[in-house]
Amino acid sequence: MRPKIAEAHLRPGVVAFLLLAGLAFFSVPLAQPSHAQTVLATVNVGNYPDGIAYDSGKGEVFVANGYGSTLSVISDATNTVVATLGVGYRPTGVAYDSARGEIFVTNEFQGTFSVISDSTDRATANGSLPYSPDALAYDPSKGEMFIADELQGIVSVISDATNAVIANVSVGHYPVAMAYDSAKGEMFAVNVNDGTISVISDTTNTVVSTIIEGGGSLGIAYDPSRGEIFVTNGYDNTVSVISDTTYALIATVKVGYGPGGIAYDPSRGEIFVTNEDDGTISAISDSNNTVVSTIRVGDYPVALALDSSMDEMFVANQASDSVSVVSDSVTVSTTTTSSLSTVSASTAPFSTSSTATQTSSIASSLTSTSSNTSPNSNSGTSISTPGTTSTTSTTGSSLTTPTSSSETNSSLLPYLLIAVVIVAFSGVSAKLLIRRRSRNHPPSLDICLVPKDPTPPSRPGSHHPGGPSRFRGKV
Repeated sequence: MRPKIAEAHLRPGVVAFLLLAGLAFFSVPLAQPSHAQTVLATVNVGNYPDGIAYDSGKGEVFVANGYGSTLSVISDATNTVVATLGVGYRPTGVAYDSARGEIFVTNEFQGTFSVISDSTDRATANGSLPYSPDALAYDPSKGEMFIADELQGIVSVISDATNAVIANVSVGHYPVAMAYDSAKGEMFAVNVNDGTISVISDTTNTVVSTIIEGGGSLGIAYDPSRGEIFVTNGYDNTVSVISDTTYALIATVKVGYGPGGIAYDPSRGEIFVTNEDDGTISAISDSNNTVVSTIRVGDYPVALALDSSMDEMFVANQASDSVSVVSDSVTVSTTTTSSLSTVSASTAPFSTSSTATQTSSIASSLTSTSSNTSPNSNSGTSISTPGTTSTTSTTGSSLTTPTSSSETNSSLLPYLLIAVVIVAFSGVSAKLLIRRRSRNHPPSLDICLVPKDPTPPSRPGSHHPGGPSRFRGKV
């Protein structure tokens, strides 16, 4: 016996209202920022580049070449090496002193630091430290440079007026990275061997707190807009987000393999992390602590510096003896496109002319697409500038985020897929029938729900009438 059909009668006005609601749901404006980060150039530098710093006063980038005892100076206007300076043995860390227009370089195997004037590109002073100076960070409020000694487990405080050591602060085991918190007047030192972060007050030059972070921490950056510090963890390929107020862990973000160098981009509100083992950079949004894009650079990127004037990043690739110049631009696409375009009376699933006409006008009025591109967008732009002392080449890269409005339209697909899944999961077949009643009743739309047959016919190879066996071919 044929199962009884359940009928639901919907008048044309109700149908038009439901279609309008559905179209409005699928036509919500979608404004999704799409990163258009591109490797603009690759600049060859010295052997084994390690530390890197940006000089905002001169528009230059200074790169410490660890195995060449030199410092490469790159112009951000031409992306070429404009000078090569001699420094001490095994230079590693580089930091810029904005108040005096000087570059500080640590010479790890020599136990010294060099001070270079950015106006003459010549060393103006040299200082001695106990053993193996490495990471360093500048405190502009005090006019002091903090230099970490890995083997000694101390941080030396250097006055930039006299280039003399004014204090030595004992921290944890093997400090390898530092970052300055301008809001609290504190310096954070990452101790890789004991998994801690020492918090140093620049007023007393003493450790005021110790944060238990975990092993394998290699880099640190401060986000002043949110009062947070970001720490790279090489052991588990993550970045820890820590509050500078409570020193508590806020979030843990998964990035690429071997995260090391890290820098904050205030114009984007993002943290950039070098993934040393897979040759990429991860961009983390500080608003939701998620990776928003990944870009491929050179071999074994270990450090990076942000050039805010050019909206670019300079990445030191240690294994390829190069620096990648990365453009950081954003394209915003706003899409207001209905999932339905036009429904004509001849192709409508029901033949009532008034309802079809209403649906057609609703669908056509809700179809529009607009795209807005920020003025800093450099998507699809390649720059190649020849130099006399370096080789510059353009490099392509693939990103994980869309950059065009047509790709943004695909954001509607999840809604459509959800609708399809709901219909499939209900286990019924929907049939739209138009039945004319008597002359005293207006046309109506009948939705007939016909349950599927729960016992499909047997097929060859089945052990039971419900379907094929999971153990076909076995007794």
